[in-house]
Amino acid sequence: MATIRLATVEDAWPIAEVNVRSWQSAYQGLLPELYLRDLSVEGRAARWQRTLADPANRGDILVLVEDGTLLGFTAVDRIRGELRALYLEPARWGRGLGRLLLDTAVAALRESGHREATLWVLETNERAQRFYAAGGWAPDGATKTDTMPGEDVPLSEVRYRIDLVSA
Repeated sequence: MATIRLATVEDAWPIAEVNVRSWQSAYQGLLPELYLRDLSVEGRAARWQRTLADPANRGDILVLVEDGTLLGFTAVDRIRGELRALYLEPARWGRGLGRLLLDTAVAALRESGHREATLWVLETNERAQRFYAAGGWAPDGATKTDTMPGEDVPLSEVRYRIDLVSA
């Protein structure tokens, strides 16, 4: 049975593994192939190690574990009321575990006192947009374009919003 708990510093490596594998699957055809191929678990693990060691992030990163294996994670910004990340092992997509993570993130944002929450999703990531829409999120008309770190590739994103009072 899957459980969700607060992430610890010891989770940095398995979070990085899920992070890289899910990016390589979810963003295939949406981001440059070379960029996805060169994603480094080591680099991501170092970043997650720093993030998880920072007391300011306590309670913002939750992990989904089943039979002792970390299968996914979500990161929320309880101050801004934003879902920052939600990633799951690609082999586990479509089995309700992503919805469990999403519902837990929404509950965490609601418990932080927010009446609504937002997230940003790639404009071309239709799978993620369908997933969030099924969870009660809807585009609010806001858009932004960022550039991938170290790349000259524009990333067009749309903002989704959810009413936490009625969700």
